[in-house]
Amino acid sequence: MPNSDMTDFSSPVEHYVVKQLGWLRASVLGANDGILSTSSLMIGVASAHGSTNSILIAGLSGLIAGAMSMAAGEYVSVSSQYDMEQADVAREHAELLANPHAEKKELAEIYVERGLDRALAIQVADQLMKHNALEAHMRDELGLSDALAARPFQAALASAASFSGGAIIPFLTALLSPTYLINIIMSLVSILGLAVLGMVGAHIGGANVTKAALRVTFCGALAMIATAAIGSFFGTHVA
Repeated sequence: MPNSDMTDFSSPVEHYVVKQLGWLRASVLGANDGILSTSSLMIGVASAHGSTNSILIAGLSGLIAGAMSMAAGEYVSVSSQYDMEQADVAREHAELLANPHAEKKELAEIYVERGLDRALAIQVADQLMKHNALEAHMRDELGLSDALAARPFQAALASAASFSGGAIIPFLTALLSPTYLINIIMSLVSILGLAVLGMVGAHIGGANVTKAALRVTFCGALAMIATAAIGSFFGTHVA
């Protein structure tokens, strides 16, 4: 007879999705930034009556500068997080060497707060510390693990790649569009790209897909209208 308790608390698929959720969201946001900032920049130049070459140069420059900026910002941010994590680990290691008994009691208290009775909590803490004391404290006291550890280079590359992936959409659209239709086609393609990314991001986070798509397309259209107006003004009154 099959076991009546079919609950699987360690589903590998679910565990994998939870691990990847942050990276997926960050990638969607990076691509969203790439589409919006690059298309807005190119629309501004086009509205100022710039030549096709000027529009493409602006788009390529925006893509490269944006990707490098995203990579640098992410690297600095995640490096700071990594430094703090390493300092916490070093501090915890020193405390384990200095007073392992107190650290075991501290670990047991964490398990008691999570719902274990005290005797079982002490037993669990004892077993885990015999296996790998530092790992147990990193995971359950500090909330650190290999899966969630800060990786500056990986974060920088991921941010640059996601931004570039988004930015290439308006750039290729402008490259392949007739000169007199660049603004219209690029705006429509960029808004469509933003809508798709909004829906993907909402789906990943379990939010309302339609509401997210409408929100991101409205904000994107507003940014494009603003840069078009600025480009048109300077192209007419300053040039």
